[in-house]
Amino acid sequence: MSEVFRKPEVTLANRTLSIRTEIVNSTATAWAEAEGWAAGYHLFDEPTSTLVVDGERTPLELKPGESRALAIAVETPPEPGEYCIYVSAMQEHVAWWYERGWPFLLIDVVVDDDGRATLGRFRVVDMRTVRLRRAMRSLGKAFTLPFVTTWTNRSLIRTLVRRDVMSRYTGSFGGAFWAVLNPLMLMLTYFFVFGVVMNTKFDNDPSRTGFALYFLAGMLPWLAFSESIGRAPFVLLEHRNFIKKLVFPVETLPINLVVSGLVTEFFGLILFVVSLAILRGHIPATVIYLPLALVPQILLTAGLAWFLSALAVFLRDLGQVIGYLLTVLMFLTPIFYPESKVPAVVAEVLKFNPIYVLVRAYRATLLEGQAPDFSSLAALTLIALVVLIAGHAWFYKLRKSFPDLI
Repeated sequence: MSEVFRKPEVTLANRTLSIRTEIVNSTATAWAEAEGWAAGYHLFDEPTSTLVVDGERTPLELKPGESRALAIAVETPPEPGEYCIYVSAMQEHVAWWYERGWPFLLIDVVVDDDGRATLGRFRVVDMRTVRLRRAMRSLGKAFTLPFVTTWTNRSLIRTLVRRDVMSRYTGSFGGAFWAVLNPLMLMLTYFFVFGVVMNTKFDNDPSRTGFALYFLAGMLPWLAFSESIGRAPFVLLEHRNFIKKLVFPVETLPINLVVSGLVTEFFGLILFVVSLAILRGHIPATVIYLPLALVPQILLTAGLAWFLSALAVFLRDLGQVIGYLLTVLMFLTPIFYPESKVPAVVAEVLKFNPIYVLVRAYRATLLEGQAPDFSSLAALTLIALVVLIAGHAWFYKLRKSFPDLI
């Protein structure tokens, strides 16, 4: 298809676009008003590609090769946002021809919070250009939206995390002190079973205190990960009132779990550092490398939390399955036992266990006075970033269906 529009001119005054161009019948068929031929416009919400206005038509009577001047006025929406306008030839009850690959006039407009409109680019394009622009925009949003959403709603996340942590212990005698007691009692239980009853020892430090320290270091990343992932399938159901009755940034709910898990790990880390100072008399300087392990841990946990929370809306039994899988994963990770007791074949498989990579990094930085394996952490960070982007994209795609299913 050759050109349809020539010499487009677009001006903006008082929220009204004045569009002037020349439309050309470059086909071998006559365009007749009686057959429904006209020129019109569609106004879309650009971020969502939602049709906002199906504009008025200007009837066309053009023989092949003929052209005529075309003038169209378009009022911009009062709501803030990014919009685009397609000016195209069309035929009633047949098609808007831009959908069939014909060239059309594309105009970009931005409306600010005060309702003031700003004219952007305008040019003659076809749908291939639009699809490429949408693909680039979607790719950009996929990489930035998880971080932008979290940062924008940081105050809300902080409030919900505080309420979540405090609500667990409201009315109890110990109050918020249970946030310390719970991980402490859990760790003491596992220590008694594996360290005392089964007399397990780690190669780097075969003493009983050595077992306690290596075990606790391995439990630190597991505490945050397992708490967040174990609760993720239930979080949307628990907050169904927010989803059904309020305009609420629902994508923050899984992030609340991630931060709550980090709070639990923080108290566990305090207990560990105190124990390390008492038993060994010092804290190694390599502890400064610990944030390098926290970054992939947070990214991976957040991505999985987004994915599982959205999937659980459709599969209500997912919560029970995840609880079992977490138990299996915990025993497949060398937390309670040394890596030397793992058969060689199994050890090769364990390299693909992300928690195993984190456990090794925690032990290296906190106990062995060594830097973590940077290559393993770099690979895990890359994988965790992919999981984060994919998990958020999955959640973002399905979130419109949540109010109808919960």
